[in-house]
Amino acid sequence: MKIKNFGFLLATIFLSALILCACDSKSEKKMPEKAAEVDVALPLKKKITEWNEYTGRFQAMKEVDIRSRVTGYLQEIKFKDGQLIHEGDVLFIIDKRPFDYALQRAQAQYELATRQYDRALKLQKNSFISAEVIDQRLQEKQVAETNLSDAKLNVEFTSITSPINGKISRHFVSVGNLVQMNTTILTRVVSVDPIYFYFETSQRDLLNYIRLDRAGKLPSADKSANPIDIKLMDEHDFIHHGKTDFIDNIIDQGTGTILVRAIVPNPDALIYPGLFGRARLIGSGEFEALLVPDSAINTDQNRKFVYIVDSNNRVQRVYIELGPVRPSGYYIIRAGLNGNERIVVNGIQRIHQSNQEVKPLMTTLTE
Repeated sequence: MKIKNFGFLLATIFLSALILCACDSKSEKKMPEKAAEVDVALPLKKKITEWNEYTGRFQAMKEVDIRSRVTGYLQEIKFKDGQLIHEGDVLFIIDKRPFDYALQRAQAQYELATRQYDRALKLQKNSFISAEVIDQRLQEKQVAETNLSDAKLNVEFTSITSPINGKISRHFVSVGNLVQMNTTILTRVVSVDPIYFYFETSQRDLLNYIRLDRAGKLPSADKSANPIDIKLMDEHDFIHHGKTDFIDNIIDQGTGTILVRAIVPNPDALIYPGLFGRARLIGSGEFEALLVPDSAINTDQNRKFVYIVDSNNRVQRVYIELGPVRPSGYYIIRAGLNGNERIVVNGIQRIHQSNQEVKPLMTTLTE
């Protein structure tokens, strides 16, 4: 009898548990889902100037291969490899003894020719000599004078000096070697301050600059030195400032680009010729732009979109066209927004589908 009562009790408990679970399940189904909270903001409106960025290379304004103007044996090197030098500094010495001897001979020949010419003039007064002899003596004097000047120059050319200020390379020829006139390259000197920066711009950007010039918003590089900012590969900011001074006169048919040049001060010789740099150039006149932070932008294959919250607090997708990103991380919006939309800027991970109801919390964007 007890066993029967115990079995009945167990059955009653099990049935009661099933009824309670069923009730809880029904109550859970009836509870409405809570709307997800998201932060929304209006697009930031700001007057800005767009910048175009280009990669280019620095190049020395002056580059000189140092050669000797006379043939002789290299006697002395007067610089340290790689040092900064000034115009007129002596770099090399050629053994000048043969040229000193040649100068003495030329000096003696000139003095003899001068005496012979003066003697001929005295004889001419007494009609003891013809005019043809006088002309011959004058010619001999002039030739001797020219030879003397050449001999003096050759002596000067035994001291090889730098024609520019700049940074010198290593010496390519060691002391004791024969140096051939106008042939042997002894070293190379490049100027460092200021320095050129060359880069190429596209046909699209070129046409944009031309139209800005025609509209009076931005003068062309052909007419005005436009400012340019440059950063080196290990720098985060555009800290080197220069001016554009040249734009080529033809489009490269192979690349569809045109060459542009800027002049950049380099007083501390930090920038070496051949270094790459990233340049930033004004690409538009001032205009009011719509800006959206990178965190609000989503990708659907190749298309970009943002989530907006409509007047019924439901989420909708709006596809947009992006412009360049600014240093602050905000993108310029080319098309798709009018500036009055409530854009989801935080809590995007809580959105699972379009037309989802959300609880928007209004915030303000600041760049």
